Amino acid sequence: MELENKLEKSDEQLVSLIKEGEVEYFREIVERYEKKIFFYVRRFLNNQDDARDLTQDVFVKVYKNIQSFDSEKRFSPWIYRIAHNEAVNIIKKKIREPLNFFDPEVLFPHPVANEDPQSDAEKNEIKKALEECLEDMDEKYKEVLILRYFEDMDYKDIAEILKIPVVTVGVRLNRGKDKLREIYEKKFK
Repeated sequence: MELENKLEKSDEQLVSLIKEGEVEYFREIVERYEKKIFFYVRRFLNNQDDARDLTQDVFVKVYKNIQSFDSEKRFSPWIYRIAHNEAVNIIKKKIREPLNFFDPEVLFPHPVANEDPQSDAEKNEIKKALEECLEDMDEKYKEVLILRYFEDMDYKDIAEILKIPVVTVGVRLNRGKDKLREIYEKKFK
């Protein structure tokens, strides 16, 4: 397979060749789409390592399902749809994962994060510091943080309460945690 011939082929032609058993062409599909898919799923996940893992998962799924691709259609929407579905599945999975409020490393880096709070007094001290930081936050971030970490609600319930999409809940939680860290570092360091 010459490089020139490979580059002249459309995505759909490459997929047809792969479907006919010339699997070496799959490398070209990966080279064409790897960065694009990575940046696409990164916007969903806000975490580079998760985005890398998901990008690999997308290509595994594409390879396994390439025979079902309709070669009469465009390939790029098909691969992006797989990437989208996989990202949504990861987000749904993360929504269901319980997040312990008293895991301080999740919210902010601090020496306390390496300790296991033994007493109610220590837990209350952490909660008081967080409440103090929350006072300085924008309402839209404060309300999702409070509902999630103080009220232990899931994303779906928060979305229903605030009348916003579930994805917006996730975005606000991520941004809120970042802002909370900034405020904490200013106040307590």
